[in-house]
Amino acid sequence: MSVDTPSPIHLRRPGGGRIVLRCLSYLRPHRALVVGAYLLLLINNVITLGMPLIIGHTVDQGIRAGDASVIRLGAVALLALALLRGVLTFLLGRWTEVASQNVAYDLRNAIHDKLQSLSFSYHDQAETGQLLARAIGDVDRVRFLTGRAILRLVEVVTLVLGIAIAMMVMNLRLALPTLVIVPLLTYVALTFGRLYRPLWGAIREQISELTAHLEQNLRGSRIVKAFAQEPAEIRRFDTANAKFFDLHMIASRTRAMYLPLLRLIASAGIIAVILYGGQLVIREELTIGELVAFSTYVGQLLVPVRRLGMIVSAIAESIASGERIFEILDARSEVEDLPGARPVENVRGHVRFEHVSFSYFERNPVLKDIDFGAEPGQVVALLGATGSGKSSVINLVPRFYDPTRGRVLLDGHDIRYLTVASLREQIGIVLQDTTLFATTVRENIAFGRPDAGEEEIIAAARAASAHDFIMEMPQGYETAVGERGMTLSGGQKQRIAIARAILKDPRILILDDATSSVDTETEALIQAALARLMKGRTSFVIAQRLSTLRQADQVLVIEKGRIAARGYRTTEHTAHDELLRTSGLYAEIYYQQLRPRELDGHLRKDDSS
Repeated sequence: MSVDTPSPIHLRRPGGGRIVLRCLSYLRPHRALVVGAYLLLLINNVITLGMPLIIGHTVDQGIRAGDASVIRLGAVALLALALLRGVLTFLLGRWTEVASQNVAYDLRNAIHDKLQSLSFSYHDQAETGQLLARAIGDVDRVRFLTGRAILRLVEVVTLVLGIAIAMMVMNLRLALPTLVIVPLLTYVALTFGRLYRPLWGAIREQISELTAHLEQNLRGSRIVKAFAQEPAEIRRFDTANAKFFDLHMIASRTRAMYLPLLRLIASAGIIAVILYGGQLVIREELTIGELVAFSTYVGQLLVPVRRLGMIVSAIAESIASGERIFEILDARSEVEDLPGARPVENVRGHVRFEHVSFSYFERNPVLKDIDFGAEPGQVVALLGATGSGKSSVINLVPRFYDPTRGRVLLDGHDIRYLTVASLREQIGIVLQDTTLFATTVRENIAFGRPDAGEEEIIAAARAASAHDFIMEMPQGYETAVGERGMTLSGGQKQRIAIARAILKDPRILILDDATSSVDTETEALIQAALARLMKGRTSFVIAQRLSTLRQADQVLVIEKGRIAARGYRTTEHTAHDELLRTSGLYAEIYYQQLRPRELDGHLRKDDSS
């Protein structure tokens, strides 16, 4: 693996102090644990500062004076202080860890809640792997920041200050040349942190990219294998992995240069004490005990100073992770409750599109001047080629997106001034690409109404023609369906989705009636279930079957984001018949797509019989 040509690194924006303060703000609910831990830390540092004085006294008044009782007393005192330090270290470590784990818990909940509240436009652009890396890896780095990293930094600062004061009180002449190294050490440590922070930010970004690659390959493994693209996907992953390797090598070179430099500067302090302190002892300006105590202080100084480099690098890593987390938490949803929004009540189901235009991410418009109305209980069928804008129309009804221009009304009210939650409670959705969760059949059906009773769930399953195949499963309604319902057939998944919508009992339905991938018998069951589901509800159907068009009260033909033709059911004719007479585009779609599909359906019925 070559590391000579590093991958480009984009320096992250400044504001590390602000990020640290924001991370620490999550400790507020756990302030009692934090205050207790830091009080114990200060007590621990006082004990640490007192031990060299006991050692110096024992050397001068015990060993040098030949007084065994002083030696014994000094040994007992040092042992007692060491035991007390052990207990205090355990408690402050425990309390700090509990507090920081609570921060991680709160952050993960906050990220999850935020991702649930963000609009579809955010998820359209975000990669799942990136979000997973931030919710797990980056949260753990922030946990370390709010726990041991800041604790160690406070320990270093207070201990260095305490040692400096103690050394100057003991012997100012010996202390000054020794303490000269402290500002130099601080400067080198901060320089290291300033360089290391953007490196770690780039590494975390690359971890997210690797996670995204892996997640996509696992999710699409069947497609990769079906198209024999394993070598290409391996090469793509290897490229991303190589970049990750290069970044780590740059980071390791930075650590390899700065950490030994910190140790070298710190070691100079010991050399200064030995050279100059030895001369002072010879001139009888310093006792042996004081020199030993002074050397012990320098040794104590080296430990936190050596840690400083690692602490600074850990804080730099955590700041980079905190930035990535707050990018999610600060993201603003394009769809949210407007000021004064109120819950929707007594819904009749009258939906009106008033000159609606829409574009994704402010690019080329997808919908242009869509204007139509659906009366309560009507079925509106949308027909058009792939990419014509049918899905965009139905996505505006539950406010998955908001119109760029115009407005969508429900019972005369602009849906932007209704609370999102109450609006979506009135809408049931059954699409061809059915999403089920990796839990039981019962929980999937009751997803929209978790408080539903057993009889209601079974009644919904019966209405969706799903009860019989559910009872044939090993554990009936308690059977786990696997990730995304992979243990079920397409028809079974769709009927469970229909049962879910029936149980929710919405006033408005959004449906995709495509059943081309199921057998004739299953298709008939699904169509019967959909007919029961639509009864008495305002329904928007992406039509791909002639039978749906014949049953629709209104048919809209969408072409390039516009309503190119429309037909209405009357007492004399269906919307389909009207469009067949009046719209050349509809006739073309009928004879090229719908008619052959209808004939194919008849042939399948004949074959099955």
